[in-house]
Amino acid sequence: MVHKWSTGRVDNTQDCDETSRHSTPPRLVATSLQAKDRVDDRSHREQEGKHESRPGELLMQLTGWTLALATALSVGGGQTRNPRDGDPSAIQAGAALFRERCADCHGADARGVRGPDLTRLWTTEGSDERVFRTIRSGVPGSIMPSSPAPDEELWAIVAYLRSISTARPEESSGDVANGERIFAAGCASCHRVKDLGGRLGPDLSRIAASQSNQVLARAIRDASASFTSGYDPVTLVTRDGQQIQGTRKGEDAFSIQIMDTRERLQGYLKASLREVIRDKKSLMPDFGPDRLSDRELNDLLAFLGTLRATAPSRRLPGSSGDQR
Repeated sequence: MVHKWSTGRVDNTQDCDETSRHSTPPRLVATSLQAKDRVDDRSHREQEGKHESRPGELLMQLTGWTLALATALSVGGGQTRNPRDGDPSAIQAGAALFRERCADCHGADARGVRGPDLTRLWTTEGSDERVFRTIRSGVPGSIMPSSPAPDEELWAIVAYLRSISTARPEESSGDVANGERIFAAGCASCHRVKDLGGRLGPDLSRIAASQSNQVLARAIRDASASFTSGYDPVTLVTRDGQQIQGTRKGEDAFSIQIMDTRERLQGYLKASLREVIRDKKSLMPDFGPDRLSDRELNDLLAFLGTLRATAPSRRLPGSSGDQR
């Protein structure tokens, strides 16, 4: 159920029957009609000024929007699953659509600006169908409009939001200690946990709070299936033919900023480059069964599953500070 905030008034005036009208004193009838005229006039003025919301009314609208989203997503079970759920191409398309249509209110990271934080949609018993319906219908009484976009595009946005949403804690039978050793040996050169590790890849200090084991396993086995925003691989070709690989951090019509493979932030004018290549292959290698057994993957997931809340940093096994 979507809660609505309303400033309208309910007119409980009922038509009197013929007998009651004749039995009502003329002065009371006139007073009643004048009062009704004032209510109607006030209602008319409110309708004319509905787009001129005062700050307090806007706050009520935003609060109502947040409550409506939370309520719409708080009940799950027995509902239609997203036909594009877990589809890497849909997640990638949904990310692009989200940045284009939703980021202005919800932020580029979906954690909220004028609109609410969307990274916690599935922490309770929310469902894909309810998120889809909320996007389709909008939230009445708020600044969130309905969307006439095709179903396929909305499902792609839902797939993207699910991929970045806070995940529920999961039980794992893996060996956490061995998983930590695997992380230190094969992951810490690019990924950071607390204040230890590299910076070329995403920080994983709270990864279990936002990604399920299924999503993590897919990202480890097939690293090029999708890219985290801000870590898209790119190769810059200079005028003299030099190739510089890295991850794209920012770009406009005239320049591009990257972090190269030595973790240096670099900025280049596009006029000084021969070519900007949008790589389809991640800088992270695929860890297939030949490189990481199913048992080792389970151990690694068990360790990653402990990375939820902020805690004092600890030295990773075999590390000597930052891994480069």
